[in-house]
Amino acid sequence: MVLILKWIGLALIIMFAGWIIPGIEIDNFTAAMIAAVVIALINTFIKPVLILLTLPINILTLGIFTLVINALLFMFAAYLVPGIEISGFWSALFGSLLISIFSIGLAWI
Repeated sequence: MVLILKWIGLALIIMFAGWIIPGIEIDNFTAAMIAAVVIALINTFIKPVLILLTLPINILTLGIFTLVINALLFMFAAYLVPGIEISGFWSALFGSLLISIFSIGLAWI
């Protein structure tokens, strides 16, 4: 039950990011639900490998490069999911920041 609530919550956060940030277009709630699953899978399997591979850059930038990785992974998720369009890197960066901030609150459920 908690997993379903978190899934729906993440989809709502993605819809909110599409509503707030210009350059992120989300067609419908179904696309957001699929994107939530894709983002969760990317964050589980691909993101740790990228963090490990970019560890020297992360150390030099004091972890700020992780924001770039989040934006690129968000763009990759949007590429995989039909119904979601991200027009550029800055939209992806701000969208991934917004999703990350609200996901922290969602993790408390």
